[in-house]
Amino acid sequence: MRIALIGNPNSGKTALFNLLTGSRQKVANYTGVTVERKEGRMRLPNGQDIAVLDLPGAYSLHPTSLDEAIARDVCRGFYPGEGKPDVLVCVVDATNLQLHLRFALELKQLGTPIVVALNQMDAAEKAGIKIDIDTLQSALGLPVVPTVAVRSNGAAALAKALERVELSHIPDVPASLEPIDLHREARAVLAKAVVMPQQSTKVDDALDRWLLHPVFGLLILASILFVMFQAVYAWATPMMDGIEWIMGWIGGQVSSWLPAGPLRGLIVEGIIAGTGSVLVFLPQILILFLFILALEESGYLPRAAFLMDRLMFKAGLSGRSFIPLLSSFACAVPGIMATRSIQDPRDRLATIMVAPLMTCSARLPVYALLIGAFIPQQKVLGVLNLQGLVLFGLYFAGILSALLVSWVMKRWRRDRGEHMLMLELPSYRVPTLRDVLIGLQERAMIFLKRVGGIILALTVLLWFLLNFPAAPADFAGPAIDYSYAGRIGHFLTGVFAPVGFNWQICIALIPGMAAREVVVASLGTVYAVQAANDDATAQALSQIVANQWSLATALSLLVWFIYAPQCISTLATIRRETRSWKQTAIALIYLFALAYGASLLTYQIASFLGAG
Repeated sequence: MRIALIGNPNSGKTALFNLLTGSRQKVANYTGVTVERKEGRMRLPNGQDIAVLDLPGAYSLHPTSLDEAIARDVCRGFYPGEGKPDVLVCVVDATNLQLHLRFALELKQLGTPIVVALNQMDAAEKAGIKIDIDTLQSALGLPVVPTVAVRSNGAAALAKALERVELSHIPDVPASLEPIDLHREARAVLAKAVVMPQQSTKVDDALDRWLLHPVFGLLILASILFVMFQAVYAWATPMMDGIEWIMGWIGGQVSSWLPAGPLRGLIVEGIIAGTGSVLVFLPQILILFLFILALEESGYLPRAAFLMDRLMFKAGLSGRSFIPLLSSFACAVPGIMATRSIQDPRDRLATIMVAPLMTCSARLPVYALLIGAFIPQQKVLGVLNLQGLVLFGLYFAGILSALLVSWVMKRWRRDRGEHMLMLELPSYRVPTLRDVLIGLQERAMIFLKRVGGIILALTVLLWFLLNFPAAPADFAGPAIDYSYAGRIGHFLTGVFAPVGFNWQICIALIPGMAAREVVVASLGTVYAVQAANDDATAQALSQIVANQWSLATALSLLVWFIYAPQCISTLATIRRETRSWKQTAIALIYLFALAYGASLLTYQIASFLGAG
């Protein structure tokens, strides 16, 4: 037997799925789209082993989003490669029955056997909501069982009900041929079976008065995001340093075992270093999603989207885009992955495309090098630091550019309709540790399996370009200059001469594709800087570029890094999340065009003003 869990978002459907299947679940994507497909196994009390599918959240069988369209097609057996479920388990929130029962009545018209899981019964009892289950069952004409997804035995009644269900189907009845006022029917059912207390939402209303306030709500949101943002930086840094140390130690051990040569270089600098470049992002991803999952489970995340929607909408995005874009300041990879919370495919794609414009932490070493070398440490207006103002300007330019690009995309798209943000504001609740941990495990595996593979492959390819052909013994320059990467860099000098880049910069941009912060170390290699550590390399390099580069070149390179698609990990993530090489190519081309155009303008103006 194969059952499918379906219900409105925030009904506790996924928590119930986790309870039923435990660790016996797998996550993939539906064919041809990026919507997650979760399937697991559970064993009924009679020993029968059944498959359980967790369908995307939906409000109606008349879809307004890709998630709803998939849920509808799977329920009707129309989705390619997906058989029609034998039983639908309609999960409804016992604290919000007026909205959720309407969907149950709509599903009833499909003719598939249905069991209604009356979830969050514990919360309903605490709120003083009295539900006569027998009367509700009679009024709906469907079996109704109470569930509490946050308790270990909270689905026992559901498991017994699934044993008794009769697997008989009647043909689908299109809803358009059944002119039923589902809202009126739901109200009639509620009047018969449910008694609502007069002050059932007192706590929620009290919290919303502050959390949704146009001033205090934004201040609270800013405080929460500040803590989250700092955590992604501060908490992740020790773990990222630890991963880098471990991978460096493993590389050192392997280097001591293997003789010098191409094999050792491939294993140490290609595979081990490439694996480290994948794993080093994991702490940021887990910390970011720890906050996102906790905020979503608590019921606050939809309210944050509501608060930011008006501002984001003017730029062609939605309130749900806010947290993914903010997350991209730490790293675009987890930021792009976080767009999965955006239901509207158009808004999700727009957010993915502009996320790389947020100034990620990997650009800071380059910014620090160039600002320290060319921008004097002096006060502005007596209190402001000029170097700090330049850094702020770089961040602000990225934010403004992202908003402008999304605004242009909104005007460019053929779909000119206004996609309104439709959100259910669920009751506040305490996140469950089990569901948060399962969610973190899912995100980690998605990253390692879907994104890590392509990053590792491209990193090995980059290692090959940097190391072959090997420089002959009598070659006087740095070995990188003789490699394929060096030759590509020299070839690119003609392309980048109008923006003021010399051949050293062009060569350093090649390994910089693995990660932007590698550019500093690559420049140190090209300029043959010998130093004990990265800090010493940066200090020595700062003196060299200050003496050999013009201010116009430095400013041009700073502007280049605002826009340039200089990160394989980001491009790999865009490819995996959009499942489209076309969209990845569009992102690559438009970011390169922005970078080249802005750098060209900066260099030419600065040179004209005498900074050359």
